[in-house]
Amino acid sequence: MSSSVDHQKRALRAELRERRRNLTSTELENTTVGLTEHLQELVTRSGATSIACYLSRPSEPNTRPFLNWALERGIRILFPISREDGLLDWTVGETGEESAGLFGINEPIGELLGPIAINDVDLIIVPAAAIDQTGMRLGWGRGYFDKTLGSMERCPPVYAVIYDSELRDSVPQEIHDRPVNGVVTPTRIAELGK
Repeated sequence: MSSSVDHQKRALRAELRERRRNLTSTELENTTVGLTEHLQELVTRSGATSIACYLSRPSEPNTRPFLNWALERGIRILFPISREDGLLDWTVGETGEESAGLFGINEPIGELLGPIAINDVDLIIVPAAAIDQTGMRLGWGRGYFDKTLGSMERCPPVYAVIYDSELRDSVPQEIHDRPVNGVVTPTRIAELGK
């Protein structure tokens, strides 16, 4: 990894983490409402009946109200489960319970379906630190989603969930970084790239 790009990524991630920490409870509440509406619109518009989506952490844009909406409508959701080898397993989390995963991040408890289970979804919703106007994604540094997206034979549309200020003109990138098709923010759905 280029030390210059690595330094740029680390600095930008630190800045974005700090901005997220400084959001007030009112700002978080307001962004959750808009984000939920736009995620619902994306799924409805795409006709997706099976999606891959993550459980948000307190520091991330809140996906949980959207996930509850999707479950109520019978949409099949695959949740990522981190593995030590850098790949993701998937589960539908049929128990409804969560536990701390490999990095202390809550993950649903359920039957592990293996890394290839994601090949059957209609839409993938991923976390991100920032996205640029071409769709290039800056993740949080572990590379799980880059590896997953890079290994798929036929990848359905991929959208990253971010706050509005995290859509940038450019982000530092390396050869292994994978782009997304669009972003969902509290104020909009934006198609990117191409």
